[in-house]
Amino acid sequence: MKGIFGLVIFVFLGLSIFGQNRESHVQVIQDPRVDTLLAKHRYLNQNKPGIEGWRIQIFFESGNYSKRLAIEAKSAFVEKYPDIPAYVIFHEPYYKVRIGDYRTRMQAEKFLKQIEQEYPNAFVVNDEINFPKLD
Repeated sequence: MKGIFGLVIFVFLGLSIFGQNRESHVQVIQDPRVDTLLAKHRYLNQNKPGIEGWRIQIFFESGNYSKRLAIEAKSAFVEKYPDIPAYVIFHEPYYKVRIGDYRTRMQAEKFLKQIEQEYPNAFVVNDEINFPKLD
């Protein structure tokens, strides 16, 4: 890996030196593994459904009726807060209800303070969130 990064730095330094003379032509000779790494990086980013962020977990339960209870908890939350996304997640053996798509922990903690009376056992968790909407 160090060899590839050294090669990339060498190429960029070479480009900056040769770039000063606008009439010269630059031929980049690089290790084919650089293209492989870039292609792999692009592939992983295109197929990743979200980004690292924070959510608030308001419910978790295991047992015979845990899925139904989780769906009911999600529905009750969505009724009260229709603008906040809610998700039912299954991590064996628990069904969990997580809410929000917060980029920072501070944003999640702020909303947690607003709902802590209704959901006293809620807590902030690190999770993969959906991309924020662009304005």
